[in-house]
Amino acid sequence: MMPTYGRFNLVLENGEGCYVYDEEGHKYLDMGSGIAVNSLGHHHPVLTEALKNQVDKLIHISNYYYTKPQIEAAQLLVTYSSLDKVFFCNSGTEANEGAIKLARKYGKQKSPTKTQIISLKGGFHGRTLGALSATPKEQYQKGFKPLMPDFYYAQFNDIEDIKACINENTCAVILEVIQGEGGIILADEVYLKAVEKLCVQYDALLIIDEVQTGIGRTGSLFAYSQFGLQPDIVTTAKGLGAGLPIGVILCTDKANVFTPGNHGTTFGGNLLATTAASVVLKELCENGLMEHVQSVSKYLKDKLLKIQAKSEKIVEVRGMGLMIGIEINEPVKPLLEKCMAKGLLAIAAGEKVIRLLPPLIMTAKQVDEGIAILEELLI
Repeated sequence: MMPTYGRFNLVLENGEGCYVYDEEGHKYLDMGSGIAVNSLGHHHPVLTEALKNQVDKLIHISNYYYTKPQIEAAQLLVTYSSLDKVFFCNSGTEANEGAIKLARKYGKQKSPTKTQIISLKGGFHGRTLGALSATPKEQYQKGFKPLMPDFYYAQFNDIEDIKACINENTCAVILEVIQGEGGIILADEVYLKAVEKLCVQYDALLIIDEVQTGIGRTGSLFAYSQFGLQPDIVTTAKGLGAGLPIGVILCTDKANVFTPGNHGTTFGGNLLATTAASVVLKELCENGLMEHVQSVSKYLKDKLLKIQAKSEKIVEVRGMGLMIGIEINEPVKPLLEKCMAKGLLAIAAGEKVIRLLPPLIMTAKQVDEGIAILEELLI
């Protein structure tokens, strides 16, 4: 395999609930959940049964035809969001690529020069060429320039900086309300409302990247709703498939400018991925999982703040729901290796932030298990 990942020396073989097991049978509490993907944990009985049933019917059929799993997942997404239309793809970066195309076409219908897109410094939108062009960080862009033209970068949470960038040729602003890879940095609500107002003023689409923050991760189906926003386009992925590859572009009727042939995908919206998506959405929105996230996330945050009060290593605890960043005053990778040795899996967000993204089904008792290990290493 190409050396594209800084892997830990660990081979994982199976899982159950919030736990995974390596090839020698050692047990680990999974507080990374595949980078916010395994929203229902591992081997979830409802998900497993639904996927087995679908495998017995059809695994793949092209998008020349309708399928019930795809229609059901699309209907649930529209019902429980403030958007009107859905496009299924395979990943977050694909969703962002599609959103960029959608914005460009929207702009071109207004004016031949309305092609500029603004993204925010510290943000992360993916590693394909278009998404990379919207990800203003040298460590990701180095070696791949020239990137796509007409991308402009503004400071996060600085409304004056974005005012200096936006103009009549701007077709979209793309942002995360919580910058995940950037270190779990929250946007200011006043700032977000001001950006939204600027988008209306200049007839630019507001694209919110909810690849990591979406699907119950922050205690609501999408994080934007907690900031009182009405985006034109939302992208999401990760937790929606609970382990199956899926990405989604949602848009309002205003931004619904694609026509046949403008965009497409062979595997997007396949029967297994959309079956999984419907299970996840029903568990969150109809079977009480969202309320569980709200409760257990408060419990986790309170526990972490108590550790911070006793720790000289912790700089800050921040985040929303079950998307938590613990900033420390030393490099984080050695600490993550120590966590792993004690049976806890967590991930990094930058050089000095421990990122906790546990399965949404995590219980208070399991939180206590993870907290005990973190407390031992951070105090």
